[in-house]
Amino acid sequence: MAKFWRSKTILAKIETTYGVDATPTGASNAILAQNVTLSPMEGEDVTRNLERTFFGAKPSLPVGLRSVLTFETELVGSGSLGVAPGWGPLIRACGVAETVTAATKVEYTPITDNPESLSLYFDVDGTKHVLLGTRGTWSYRINAQGIPSMQWTLTGLFTLPAEAAKPSADYTQWQAPQIASTQNTPTFTVGGTAMRLRSFEMQLQNQVTPRLLIGYEGILITDRNETIAATVEAVPVSTYNPFQLAQAATSQAMVLAHGTVNGRKVRLDVPYAVQQRVTGYQDQDGILEWPLNFSPQPSAGNDQWKITLT
Repeated sequence: MAKFWRSKTILAKIETTYGVDATPTGASNAILAQNVTLSPMEGEDVTRNLERTFFGAKPSLPVGLRSVLTFETELVGSGSLGVAPGWGPLIRACGVAETVTAATKVEYTPITDNPESLSLYFDVDGTKHVLLGTRGTWSYRINAQGIPSMQWTLTGLFTLPAEAAKPSADYTQWQAPQIASTQNTPTFTVGGTAMRLRSFEMQLQNQVTPRLLIGYEGILITDRNETIAATVEAVPVSTYNPFQLAQAATSQAMVLAHGTVNGRKVRLDVPYAVQQRVTGYQDQDGILEWPLNFSPQPSAGNDQWKITLT
């Protein structure tokens, strides 16, 4: 009997104890994803260098096994003020703290110590893959006339897949997004200067390290190097001078606010975005555009950006 790739479900739940199955369910832990890919047996192969009297391939053994799941989710709040979104567990497993202010807002900020982890279930038409101790990284994307999204790359400890009953997933906690546009994306400023934005991407760039030893196996986050790339319509350098700012390695505040409906608004604040070198120009419809790059820098530590849902 054929299996259908389109019949797939992702469930995610924060683990209480690292690497111990938190048993996510379709009733409360379903992830509404798109563009899903799974690398079920990432790892290496150790060759057995056997000396034999005949020609033939040398046998090998798989080692360092882990699973990598990538997908996108739409970037939108839960629909209710002070209620975490469906993608909340995912971002928490990427070295990010979640702070909920009841009936008001949800905030996400980077952390260095003791990141949380996920139990991830990936079911493809009845074949169930379980990823334990999962941690990862993400990209935050907003493009003009497109759906804002988060792209996730999540790495978990490998377990053997097995056949299981397909879960019944409840996606009611996932809200419909708003297209990125002048009306729906009211604010994009750099150093207080409003910019006409074509595309924006912030990459978290966690260094996700499988550490598979005798006596311990885990997926660690060992470093982070955020980057921002934004393509904007060029303005007079008397208004905003990226060349001078890059030469002086000047930091400035960046704000990107999207959404007009309470409970679905998403705001990104980068208080110390350092302008990087301008390496080229772009021609879009005969209009000059700048591809600008920034390096979000911490000040006191773990304060280089904040995502706020209201």
